[in-house]
Amino acid sequence: MVGHLANRAQFGLILPLTNTSVEAEFDRMLVPGVSWHSSRIFTANPDLSSSEATVAFLEEFRVQIKIAVQSVCHAKVDYLVMGMSAETFWRREDGAAEFVKFMGELSGGLGTTTGAAACEAVIKAYNVKKIGIITPYQPVGDQQVVDFFEQIGCEVNAIHGLKCPTATSIADVTGVEIKEAFRKVDGEDVELLIQAGTNLLAGKTAAELERELGKPVIAINTATVWHAYRSNGIIDKVEGWGVC
Repeated sequence: MVGHLANRAQFGLILPLTNTSVEAEFDRMLVPGVSWHSSRIFTANPDLSSSEATVAFLEEFRVQIKIAVQSVCHAKVDYLVMGMSAETFWRREDGAAEFVKFMGELSGGLGTTTGAAACEAVIKAYNVKKIGIITPYQPVGDQQVVDFFEQIGCEVNAIHGLKCPTATSIADVTGVEIKEAFRKVDGEDVELLIQAGTNLLAGKTAAELERELGKPVIAINTATVWHAYRSNGIIDKVEGWGVC
């Protein structure tokens, strides 16, 4: 349901309690006639210090997301946008598609942009295969990301997980550290660099590095906003956030 100020789209934004980066970056990519309406997923324990802790975090997330989706739908939003990416990569391409279907069922049929869907659309838009990936994840999360990209036809030539110990500490990673991580996975055999993990403040850093390296460097929050806009017929170009 469009509003007086958001006459193009009112987006329901679903994100974890622990995330402080998504809204900050999404707001800076806001275009006229669009609004974000946030609903947060309760997660009691932000521990991500091991693969086992990561799995436990995601299991709680799957239980709590239903409340967050139902809550934001009371605002009569037009479309849902996921501000958390880990779950959307889980169980490869089939799992990503199942998650979108699940969100539709929870919301009464609304469309949903996820990080995984946005990344796949970006890969297709650039028509590349060979990629390097950075994440804030532990090895179990990194493997899920690799499996997803390989299943959609990519050749993952390098991945670097920052192994952030908690969900909140992801936002503490600096732009300098993000650039260093990207450089670790770059090479002559890499056509595009991409980042997972929505609490990493990577948007502006990726755009800067893109100009420096002369190849696409994609931050997941930028890709997610781009995908949500394009899925709703919004073709505005947001300057300063990369080529795509």
